[in-house]
Amino acid sequence: MRFLHLSRLGALCGIVLALASCGGSGSNPLGNPPLVSNPTGASGQRLAFAYFQKCINPILIAQLPITVNGVTSTNTCAGSGCHDNATGTGGAFRVVPSAQPLDLADPANTPDVIRASDMYKNFYSAQGEVVLGSTTQSRLLAKPLLLNVLHGGGLIFANDQDPNVKLIQYWISHPAPLGQDEFSVATYSMFTPADPATGTCNTQ
Repeated sequence: MRFLHLSRLGALCGIVLALASCGGSGSNPLGNPPLVSNPTGASGQRLAFAYFQKCINPILIAQLPITVNGVTSTNTCAGSGCHDNATGTGGAFRVVPSAQPLDLADPANTPDVIRASDMYKNFYSAQGEVVLGSTTQSRLLAKPLLLNVLHGGGLIFANDQDPNVKLIQYWISHPAPLGQDEFSVATYSMFTPADPATGTCNTQ
């Protein structure tokens, strides 16, 4: 019995030594790594802020017909009880209803200034509901269209031909060029003419 106990102890020591050698430099193989890295997305591209500000944010604060259990009423995505940043109950997606547009041609509106604004908070929250390049997988569209996903706010857009859907689809499908940020002037081609101040929002 004593021999059996010693042999088991020896085997256990061998396993511990083997695990320790896997960690390298005597580190604890069962502990957490000292650094955790989050790899960037496959493309690393950004959605366009200018297009969001002019073409998408207005949808979020507009009075829209909402159908829940066959009853249609009118409300906004940014309404209290929906996605209002202060009183909303609509999950992680939050909208500041009073967010003011910024003049992107004003040199004072640097990226740091814009990123501190309420409009950027709306942009940041909305892009968190997006799977870049995939309109059907993006909750920003899948939920209000009820595409195999529950939405407490009910049906917002009757189908994918709704003009608001077309705008959101276009935004999701046209990120800034690879290596450029969300303020890239290259995204101004999403307007006709290519100027976010005077141009109209493209949808195709």
